[in-house]
Order: sequence, then structure tokens, then C-alpha cells
Amino acid sequence: MKKKIKKAVIVAAGFGTRFLPASKAVPKVMFPVIDKPIIQLVVEDIVEAGIKEIIIVLSRFTEAIGGHFTEFPQLNELLRKTGKEKVLEELKKIENLAHFTFVYQKPGRIGNGVALLSAKEAIGDEPFVLSWADEFFIAKPSRVSQLVEAYEKFGGMINGCIRVTEPIYGGRFGFYVGDEVEEGVIKVRDLVEKPGVGKAPSEFGSVSGAVLFPELFDYLEKADRSLDSKVELYYNTYGLLPMLKDGFELYAVEYKNCRYFDTGDKLGYLKSMVELGLEHPEFGEEFREWIKKLR
Repeated sequence: MKKKIKKAVIVAAGFGTRFLPASKAVPKVMFPVIDKPIIQLVVEDIVEAGIKEIIIVLSRFTEAIGGHFTEFPQLNELLRKTGKEKVLEELKKIENLAHFTFVYQKPGRIGNGVALLSAKEAIGDEPFVLSWADEFFIAKPSRVSQLVEAYEKFGGMINGCIRVTEPIYGGRFGFYVGDEVEEGVIKVRDLVEKPGVGKAPSEFGSVSGAVLFPELFDYLEKADRSLDSKVELYYNTYGLLPMLKDGFELYAVEYKNCRYFDTGDKLGYLKSMVELGLEHPEFGEEFREWIKKLR
């Protein structure tokens, strides 16, 4: 019998170097998209799928994230005394979105594999959702709901993907290779981490979102011990590949009815602001008319 997905891990320990100097004191994933931090949009996506236990992996550069999701009694009391009940209600809603656990990325190598290993004790012996903190999605049903649904249907680990055909994306995404079991779903035989421009082995480009098994932690630890000490970037791939060889099933699932926003770089962040700004019910039309007048 498959275990129910109850927990999610959000990796948010990166330095945000592509946004310096703005990200020196404010974590990149705390930058606002209109009026919500990027990471709050990620959390809301997870909560919409019914998952209420969220582990966020931090570093000393991203500690401010914890303050956004936990109670600030003095501020709440000030808002209450000054009659700002609507703002207070919004803050309380954020504080109660989920039960948050904050862990710190272990020192040494860098990369998503290291960040994930830091959450091992908080996850325990159960399957979980993994999400990056600088990519968000607008989808129906929600992105994480689609991941959970695929896990319940196929029973294996799941990785969310988008279809990419332009050669340039070969240097940006990891790619999954396998046999199509139904439209938009492949049973994975191999995965290639950023093969290079024009070298993508399939159209299934890996983006944020996965359902993973707790056995991955053991495989990651074993792989870490065997890697050359000069290897600094340590990916989840180092654990997933040997799991595939040992018979664990992994499926790549194309997100449906989905819009993908990558705010990990300046251009992607700007695009998300403009696109969602144009759709904003309060000022979208005014913003659109202003853009039309730009030269």
C-alpha cells in the first residue's frame, strides 16, 4: 500500500548571486511578485495539494525566510492597536498556511543534493514532495496536485517536466529519457543533467517539483562518499541514477494546463512581474495602457 504524501521540502539555501547586490541582505526568493514573495507562491502551491508539513532548507544567507512564515507578535499587536485588521488577517493567514520546519544546509559541497540531504531527519521514512524556491507555476489542477495524482496512479517516484524543443534549453535543464506509457508521461530509463546547448536527448525538461522516496537519502550519502573531493556541485541525480539501476521506478510527467515562471534570473523575474501585472484585477488594464505608450 502506497504511503500518503504528507511532507514537502523546499530548497532555499542558495546565495542568489545572479541578483547581487539586491540579494545580499534580502534572499532572492523573498523578492516580491507584485505583492507576494516568490517562495510564498511556492508554499501556496504545496498547501493547495493538501500538504501541511513543509521543511524549508536555509543557509545563513536566507534566514530571513523563516521570519516571513512565523509569528511576529510585536508587529501583530501594533497592527491590532492601529486598526489594520485586514493586514493582520493576511499575516495570520501566512503564519497558518502550514507547519514549518527550518533546517540548515550542511557545509561542504554545494548543490541541490546537499540541500536535500540536510532535510533527511525532518522527512524520516516516508515519500515527500521536493520543490525549488525560485520557480513557481500557475496550473489547474495545481502543480503539486498533479505530482501527487501521478504518484498515486503509477506508484513510483515522479518528476515534473515541461516540453522544451529549442536547442538553447539543452544547457539549462536536466532531461529524462524513457518509454511513453501514456500521453505526457514516460517511464524513465536515464536522466541527463544539463547536456549542453543543442544536445537535449528528449523533450522532457526537468523543472521544479518531484515526489521522491526516502531511500534517496541513503543513495545520496553513498554517492557523496564515493565522489572525488574536487567535485563541488552535488546533484540529486547522483542518487537517482543508481536508484534506477537498482530497480526503483521513476516517471517524468509533463505538467498540464500549466504556466511556468522561472524567477531564478533577472529576465525570468522581470517577465513574471510583467505577465502577472498585466492580469492584475486592480491595475492590470492601466498597466497595459502604460506599456503601450512606452517607446
